[in-house]
Amino acid sequence: MTEHFAPVVRGSGPGLLLAHGAGGSVHANFGPILDDLAQTHTVVGRDYPVADRPSLDGLADALVQTAVDAGVERFTILGYSLGTAVAVRAVTRHPERVTGLVLTAGFARPSNQMRLALAVWRELLDLGNEELLAKYVTFAGVGGQFLNALTPRELEEAVAGVVVPDGTAELVDLVASVDTTAELGRVTVPTRVIGTRQDVLVPIDVQRDLAEGIPGAEYVEIASGHSMQAEARDEWLARIREFRH
Repeated sequence: MTEHFAPVVRGSGPGLLLAHGAGGSVHANFGPILDDLAQTHTVVGRDYPVADRPSLDGLADALVQTAVDAGVERFTILGYSLGTAVAVRAVTRHPERVTGLVLTAGFARPSNQMRLALAVWRELLDLGNEELLAKYVTFAGVGGQFLNALTPRELEEAVAGVVVPDGTAELVDLVASVDTTAELGRVTVPTRVIGTRQDVLVPIDVQRDLAEGIPGAEYVEIASGHSMQAEARDEWLARIREFRH
C-alpha cells in the first residue's frame, strides 16, 4: 500500500474516526459536515491507501492506526457505504479502541441488485469513458426525488462535477466481495444505523438487514439517496448528533 492523502485532524473532544466510501474520500463524503462535527469531537480521517488488492483488514487497521498516531486512543467510527464494513471490521479487530458505531448507507454483504450495479460501475471504469461513467455515478448515487428536481443546467453541472479518485476500481472490487454478516453479532458497542430510504446503489432492505444483524442497534432512516451529503445534509447531521453512548 502507498500513501494517498494526508490525515485530517480537526476539533477537540471525544474521538470520531471517519470511514469513507469506495468512490469517495474524506472530503467528498464528509466535507459538508466536517466543521460541524469538529465543534464537539476530535475528528480524524484519511483517504484509504491505494493498493492493487485492498482488504477490509488492511483498511480497518490503517484507519485505526491513523487515529492512534493522531493521539486519539479511543473513538466512535462514523462509516459511510463501504466505510460501514470497514467500521465493523475495525471494531471486531480492535475492540479496545472503538467505543461506538454510526453507520450510514451501509451493508454487510452486497445483494444481487448491488452486484449488478457494481459490475456495471467496474466495467465503466475499465472502459475509460469519463462522461458515461459520470452519468452512471450520478444516476446510481443520487435519489430520484432529488435528481428529478434538478434543472437541466444543475443536472449537467452535477454530472460534470463527478470525480473518480485513484484506486476506485480496486475498491469497487472489494465492495463486491464484502461479507461481514458473521461479525455483526460480535459488535457489542452502541450502534446507530442510518438508512437512506431512496438509495439506488445500496437498497434500503440491505441497510435494514445490517441494522437487524447488530445486537441492540438503533435504526433510523432519512429521505435520501446514496449521496445524503448533498441531498439531506442537515437531516443526516441531526441523526448523527442524536447518537448518545
